[in-house]
Amino acid sequence: MPESGVSRAQHTHIPTDRTGIPPAATGPIATAAARRTGLLVTLVLGGLTALPPLSMDMYLPALPAVTDALHAPAATVQLTLTACLGGMALGQVVVGPMSDRWGRRRPLLLGMVVYVLATALCVFAPTTELLIGFRLLQGLAGAAGIVIARAVVRDMYDGVEMARFFSTLMLISGVAPVIAPLIGGQVLRFTDWRGIFAVLTVVGVLLTLVVWKWLHETLPPEERHTGGVGDALRTMRGLLGDRTFTGYMVAGSLAFAALFAYVSASPFVVQEIYGASPQTFSLLFGINSIGLITVGQINGKILVGRISLDKALGFGLGVIVLAATALLLMTSGAFGDVGLVPVAAGLFVLMSAMGLAMPNTNALALMRTKHAAGSASALLGTSSFLIGAIASPLVGIAGDSTAVPMAVVQLVCAVGAMVCFLGLCRPWQRGGAKA
Repeated sequence: MPESGVSRAQHTHIPTDRTGIPPAATGPIATAAARRTGLLVTLVLGGLTALPPLSMDMYLPALPAVTDALHAPAATVQLTLTACLGGMALGQVVVGPMSDRWGRRRPLLLGMVVYVLATALCVFAPTTELLIGFRLLQGLAGAAGIVIARAVVRDMYDGVEMARFFSTLMLISGVAPVIAPLIGGQVLRFTDWRGIFAVLTVVGVLLTLVVWKWLHETLPPEERHTGGVGDALRTMRGLLGDRTFTGYMVAGSLAFAALFAYVSASPFVVQEIYGASPQTFSLLFGINSIGLITVGQINGKILVGRISLDKALGFGLGVIVLAATALLLMTSGAFGDVGLVPVAAGLFVLMSAMGLAMPNTNALALMRTKHAAGSASALLGTSSFLIGAIASPLVGIAGDSTAVPMAVVQLVCAVGAMVCFLGLCRPWQRGGAKA
């Protein structure tokens, strides 16, 4: 059951090494130190959640160039995105229970080291097949940052504070999709697509060092699970047996798939179909990401605590359905040849509404899983990335000459998310959760 909207960091059972403040430290000095440490932890967790979109989106402007350089069709090259996404999904199933058993810090550091090695291998991939394999390994390792960042938030916060923190993370991690395509487009001015992976390798090394130095353990030994694989599977089965948790999980995953349909198809839609340059594509992608960040902050700073999270989530999913419907009508020619601007506007609305869907589905689901935050986070992430990995190749099923498959996938996912939210979560029966 949801707990009161009070930060778990205020509870006395949390070790002092989470803040680095000795028990005797009180007053203004301790408060200032706690604020500095809290900001630092927020930035570290933001960096961890930013790494996946950074790994994906910096590479997006190079997709057409990769098809030419490796002499592969667009659908095959899109599998490099699918492999990374699928790896992130599968990796979370392993890392989540590991973090419940051995703590958050050790599995995270191991995953970061492997991520750096896999990304470096992508620089030298001679064929599409090997690039797909290296991207799979990159995703498997990168899963550690995603799942453990969510688990750390659940360790530290509850209720309204948790929802607000997720919105704050969206602000920080949302910078990645804004700047990543811009960086990727600029890197392509000086080198080829391999240079993008070289930059990602350096980013991975820096983030690993930051985690090693500044992210302390947040799961005390007495709260860890001691069981093996069987115990982890039973825990996950119990979580999936919670109809409401499963409803939020699947609704959030389908919304994420609608977003990823845009991520994987937009380089071809914007550049190949509408003739925009990589720099123009990067600019449009950044504008859409700013919309997502802005709505996420409206959610965290204004809506949370004033209206129920379920109402905000339902409104966001409704807007996504409407935007996807408009995109399908425009791309199928129902309004004639509308050009890039109306399509870009529809994508902007769809992306912005994700700022209501993503933080609220995570918060509402994790409110029910205090006893197994790592496993719950793993299920949330695995479901999202698996469904996103399925959606990715479907958007290119008709080639790179039409945007209709992208719009169809987005609409099907959006409607599915709304059906799961209403049919499984049934928010009217619980009166909607404010905390």
